Amino acid sequence: MKIIATIEARMTSSRLPGKVLLPAQGRPMLARMVERLKMVPSLDGIVVATTVNATDDPIEALAAELGIGCWRGSEDDVLKRVLDAAHAFEADVIVELTGDCPLIDPAIVETCVQAYRAAGVDYLSNVQERSFPIGMDTQVFATAILDDVARRTDDPTDHEHVSLYIYRHPELYSLKNVAAPPELRDPELRLTLDTPQDYQLIDQVFAALLPQGPGFALGDILALLQARPELRKINDHVAHRWV
Repeated sequence: MKIIATIEARMTSSRLPGKVLLPAQGRPMLARMVERLKMVPSLDGIVVATTVNATDDPIEALAAELGIGCWRGSEDDVLKRVLDAAHAFEADVIVELTGDCPLIDPAIVETCVQAYRAAGVDYLSNVQERSFPIGMDTQVFATAILDDVARRTDDPTDHEHVSLYIYRHPELYSLKNVAAPPELRDPELRLTLDTPQDYQLIDQVFAALLPQGPGFALGDILALLQARPELRKINDHVAHRWV
């Protein structure tokens, strides 16, 4: 079973263009995310799924520099982009992530992968019932399941949001949600990268916690925000764009 993390990333974000390459203490946000994902024991590889647009050439260049895979496809048909990436890199299982999550905790990703393998379900995530902070979003499913979705639907909305069709059709697919333990429960907290305020907070988190090592955990982030409540206020007014 080959398990590949796919990271959807592009430069043309509407609220914060170029966000995945913004600097985080001297390195691009996407590089920081990859650095953390390389600490997930169950992953056999990491692939950035970006677009064929010339504006995304720097993302492909960074992927090469980081020694990870890159697949380029449609900007709008993200489902096909991720599915083609999975086939190109011979993934049996996709761990679907987005470049919005540079602070993602490697231990949470590993927990989701292990839970998926133990449960024997079609789809597992920690977002069906939100309990983790926004920005820890992890979804796990077989490439064969996404193949099935691609055969069943041509709806542009389903193809823009890769796993939407899966969790909206529990009559077709078996689903499981991973809940945060009480000490990590904070579903309103934005640790996602989508606005200038988000960027300011995330950069401050990296500045504070990188000295202890790049693999700091969500618990470390929450402890930092409890000790320095002014940081949380940086983006607590930002409205999240839900699917």
